[in-house]
Amino acid sequence: MSIVKINAITVPADSGDELARRFAGRAGAVDGQPGFEGFELLQPTDGRNVWLVVTRWADEESYEAWKNSASFGHGHGRPGAGDASEGASAGAEGAVADGAPSPEQRQRPVGVSAELWSFEPADLGR
Repeated sequence: MSIVKINAITVPADSGDELARRFAGRAGAVDGQPGFEGFELLQPTDGRNVWLVVTRWADEESYEAWKNSASFGHGHGRPGAGDASEGASAGAEGAVADGAPSPEQRQRPVGVSAELWSFEPADLGR
């Protein structure tokens, strides 16, 4: 059964477009990861300042393998494995030879906070 990971990122009112731009710049970066099934970036339409990053994975092990990968760390502005909530920095741009962003290239996070929610589809007995 699939699992769903939702990263709820609180973004200042004037930073939503930047968050979307950073995610667009990394579109497809996770597509080849084993167990990855889908991704959506949900923009609030009701005046909230919380954006949702919704990912679907085949299982918890697939998600954890990606979260601990160098690809995750690079995509979140950190060299090596990732160890914090996904998406708050949303894709630092530029990299040095080893794939890690240089201090000059590392962008500040767009989000002011992030909270990771975990779900699985409910069995409705159908």
